[in-house]
Amino acid sequence: MATQPQSTDLDFSERPVPDEGRMPRANLMMAWWAVCSAIFYMVVAAAMARSYGTTNALIGIVLTMIAYGVINGVISRFAMKTGLTVALFSKILFGHVGAMVATLIFFATALYYAVFEGYVMALVLTEWSGNLPMSVTTAIVAILGVALIFGSVQHWLDKFNGALLPVYVIGMLIAVGMAIAEFGYPSDWLSRVPEGGASPWGWLQTFAYYMGVWVLMMFTFDYARFGKQKDTTFHAKITFGIPFYAMTFLFSGIVGILLDSMIPIGGLSEASVVLGLLELMGLGGLLLVWVTQSRINTANYYLATVNFEAFVRKVTGVKLTKVVAGCLIGLMSYVLMMADVFSYILQALAYQGVFVVAWVGVALAHILSRTYRQRFNGHVELDNAYIPAYNPCGLTAWFLATVVGMVIMHLPGISGFSAPATFLMAYVVYELGLKRANPDWYMASVNKS
Repeated sequence: MATQPQSTDLDFSERPVPDEGRMPRANLMMAWWAVCSAIFYMVVAAAMARSYGTTNALIGIVLTMIAYGVINGVISRFAMKTGLTVALFSKILFGHVGAMVATLIFFATALYYAVFEGYVMALVLTEWSGNLPMSVTTAIVAILGVALIFGSVQHWLDKFNGALLPVYVIGMLIAVGMAIAEFGYPSDWLSRVPEGGASPWGWLQTFAYYMGVWVLMMFTFDYARFGKQKDTTFHAKITFGIPFYAMTFLFSGIVGILLDSMIPIGGLSEASVVLGLLELMGLGGLLLVWVTQSRINTANYYLATVNFEAFVRKVTGVKLTKVVAGCLIGLMSYVLMMADVFSYILQALAYQGVFVVAWVGVALAHILSRTYRQRFNGHVELDNAYIPAYNPCGLTAWFLATVVGMVIMHLPGISGFSAPATFLMAYVVYELGLKRANPDWYMASVNKS
């Protein structure tokens, strides 16, 4: 492998994370577990319970928890072994030009999630204050969100999120307790079904819906690279494994379903949930929302920033500093929050979700492939001088699976299963393609440009 350029920042966005850049296991775990506290996970679980019945929703969540834990266990082991970012790894899969699409999708998706979670924070602050306009509260959210990420994963985010994790857990339990005290315990919450009865396939539809959040696999990749190789088993099983998703999906899901069963919030959305918490808990509700959303937004803003840096560098050759890139991300998030484009962003996320699921299928096939190890000796090449601009094997699998997923997404009756079909198509096509792949697709003898 050609020698990589040295990096002066602590994010190692241009080269694999060296041994001296790796983090102690507890620090990395706390930095990553920021991702578990989004209000979004509560809303999704409550929506699944409303649509398919509580029992189906919980079965689907448990299956999701297991699938995420297993897949991210594989991804995190590979990321710790190689120290690569999603952007660097995508160069191997798609070529150094083709990889720009993956980097663009990653930073845009992280930015969109930052916009959603930030808007919720601004909304609850405006509602609580009674006189602060949204233009002011969204500016506060954007400025604080960007400011929090300037300390890097190693030197700030782990401590910040570790300190707030107990606040999140205890706060959610208090919220459930207060709701029970005010509205009474919903003894039938486990047996709730939608009007007309529950679909026998509701658990599978729930599982398929959660695949729309597989961008967490990309999040995992960019965080896991900071793990020490001696801690690989711990991180694969605990930090990025099933226990994390038990907290992220099952705990949040049960809380969300319970609160939805008790608090009369009408239409279900992140906004309605946080306003319900504010009405129930007052100042405590405001603090709880800001704690949960600040935690998740450290990950959103951080990953949006480092991938935006990588994208700009690839497209223009200009290397932005992290401060400049972060400020630009903050400005973009402010503009999007103020522009009221959430319906368009939701549509964009649906399409991007198909791209992401296809990326995961290709990435997992590559990591697990015996064919690649046998034909290419598992070689990891990162120097653009020895990587072709486009890799037909990876790009064909990625885009063919994406097209299939988008077509199914618009077919009545089976639209909910576009994500599983996308994943299977990407995995199979890539693995079959490896058997006939030209070695020059992965490592060019020389870059003639």
